[in-house]
Amino acid sequence: MQSKQKRRIFFLVLAQQIRLMWPILSGLLVVMVGLGLVIGRLENWRIDEALYFTFVTGLTIGYGDLTPGRFSSRLLALVIGFAGIVLAGLVVAVSVQALRATEIDPPEKK
Repeated sequence: MQSKQKRRIFFLVLAQQIRLMWPILSGLLVVMVGLGLVIGRLENWRIDEALYFTFVTGLTIGYGDLTPGRFSSRLLALVIGFAGIVLAGLVVAVSVQALRATEIDPPEKK
């Protein structure tokens, strides 16, 4: 199979898998953004700072330039972190599934 054909199959399967997982992926994103906005409100941050904090925390980057001071905000940040880990895992799983579709001869199961 040529690389152009593999690439086409990969993106077709990726789009199919994302459509299949979209309710879960969008639900996680909505929860993360909602919690981030709540933390921003509690910490008196602007909306852009709250969204920035949400995605830095959700992707487990954690620069440390914005840190919640309240105990309740920190608990919500933990939930954002765990939701981000689940979201990243789902994206990787969908990508691996799309890569498997491009295999020429799938390995035989023993």
